[in-house]
Amino acid sequence: MTGHDVHELPADSGRQTILIVDDAPENLMLLGELLQSEYRVRAANSGARALRVAGSEPRPDLVLLDVMMPEMDGYEVIQRLKAQEQTRDIPVIFITAMTAVADEEKGLGLGAVDYITKPFSPAIVLARVRAQLELKTARDRLSNQNQWLEHEVARRMQENARIRDLSVQALACLAEVRDKETGLHIVRTQSYVEILGRKLETHPRFVPALADGRLQEIIRAAPLHDIGKIGIPDAILLKPGNLTDEEFEVMKTHSAIGGEAIHNAIEQAVMSAGDEHAREAFDFLNVASEIAYYHHEKWDGSGYPDGLKGDDIPVSARLMALADVFDALSCSRVYKEPYSMEETFRIILEGRGTHFDPDVVDAFTACREEFIAVAKELADKESEAGHCVSSLCPSK
Repeated sequence: MTGHDVHELPADSGRQTILIVDDAPENLMLLGELLQSEYRVRAANSGARALRVAGSEPRPDLVLLDVMMPEMDGYEVIQRLKAQEQTRDIPVIFITAMTAVADEEKGLGLGAVDYITKPFSPAIVLARVRAQLELKTARDRLSNQNQWLEHEVARRMQENARIRDLSVQALACLAEVRDKETGLHIVRTQSYVEILGRKLETHPRFVPALADGRLQEIIRAAPLHDIGKIGIPDAILLKPGNLTDEEFEVMKTHSAIGGEAIHNAIEQAVMSAGDEHAREAFDFLNVASEIAYYHHEKWDGSGYPDGLKGDDIPVSARLMALADVFDALSCSRVYKEPYSMEETFRIILEGRGTHFDPDVVDAFTACREEFIAVAKELADKESEAGHCVSSLCPSK
């Protein structure tokens, strides 16, 4: 074997690949002849060339590395191999005439898996090479299995998320069908909540409520905001005209009905699981419950069902409050024609600091064009719609 940059000995391409690094041609030849009957062998006669070969295809499965070489010794070579992501996992066996314990400790400390001293026994070299390649094969197989498992877990989580989202949409649509609204109301309000949340997720007041995936939970839970309408009698829910004061009071109970229904479902699930820690798995439904229960609360405390005021109202409900009113104002209902965008924006701006959180209104104003775009893209094809239960809408 000569001192060319790289010499690849003939071998079956399906075999494992060994890179031999030594500045002495006779050592390259001896090791190459010893190993080529079982392995694909590549060779380099300097540290710099070894690094180039190690980073090219076919990538070596094992490196036999001489320590004492000019310009770049074996210690520097292994350090550079371990510093590169594509070569850091290649096992390295030092082959050297250095026999001091300190030298061996240094090599092993830098990441070498074994240390063979010259003059070496062919049988020992073959045995140790086989052992390290078997270990690498096992590690690679385990790594591949772990990657497959991670992929499978991710796939199943995505599948479960899709099933969950579909179930939420189905429940939400059930409520909307009874209210004679199109399913687009659900999609529009969910989109408005997402627009507001994205705008506010870096706002100091809103970071705690929207960070670490909580905004995504709010977006997913938004379609269930009116699930409580299922509990409103048809005579009121489907009434074509304005509601009386007494009927309006009944209609207002839909928020508590929805919030409590979801809360009770969570409690029953936790009880069935027999583990209080299982409650954490229902964080998404907790968000849905607070949205359903509190999305008709007002910033000044004049809302319902509990008359919460200011920051006592959950952020999720504050976002939904504005999204729901915007949709009610800008869309047709059986009792009214849609307001113009100018009038819709004027009414909501008038509610800044009374009906709505001022910062949520500011975010809404900053995202005006996005709201208009969603309203146009997802406009109802038919004008059938149910009763709005916000005091900003003339539903009584």
